[in-house]
Amino acid sequence: MNGFLNTFFNLDIMAAIYPMLLNGLKETLLLSVMIVPLGVGVGLLIACARAAGNRWLNLFLTIYVDFFRSFASLVLLILIYYGLPFFGIEIGTRSAVVLALTLNTSSYFAEVFRAGIGSIPYGLIEAGRSTGLSFLQVMRHIIVPQAVRNMAPDLITNILETIKVTSIASVVALPELLRMARIAQGNTYSPTPLIAAALIYIVLLLPIVKILNRLEKKAY
Repeated sequence: MNGFLNTFFNLDIMAAIYPMLLNGLKETLLLSVMIVPLGVGVGLLIACARAAGNRWLNLFLTIYVDFFRSFASLVLLILIYYGLPFFGIEIGTRSAVVLALTLNTSSYFAEVFRAGIGSIPYGLIEAGRSTGLSFLQVMRHIIVPQAVRNMAPDLITNILETIKVTSIASVVALPELLRMARIAQGNTYSPTPLIAAALIYIVLLLPIVKILNRLEKKAY
């Protein structure tokens, strides 16, 4: 038992690598704060635009959603990070991660919002328009608030998955939590840093799950 604890839960190693993991956690939180609102916002705009019923706009947005949903987020990140410089477009590492994950996650959020909006009777849109409200006002004040109730579980799941997928930023050497844990593992020759990173993810995500579940219950 002592051998197991010394290998996977070495407290001396955890204390030594704490500053590295803390810096990685800050980067992970920064990415989450940037990507989640962008993904949700772009996805909502796409869903509302598709609900407007313009044939050519719907075709373009459907292609957008299907295209980026078909890409693994890791592959998309690699293509953007290493591919854009060939076209003379230089962006920073963090910007590449934010762009790749926003494109990927917004396509999933768009489908979640589309399903939620689709669950609301179309007659409500017509009723809202008949009172003199614009399409955007109807969506903002009538349709989207009701749709959120129907799609709350899927929306919560996608938000949590978006936070977790920020770990792929380690592939392009962005010093987020997983990247710093792997560096610490190489320095200490121990799996303890990876276990510590996993525990941090659990401590980070569990409160978010509780908060989002509480908001979901209030929505109902």
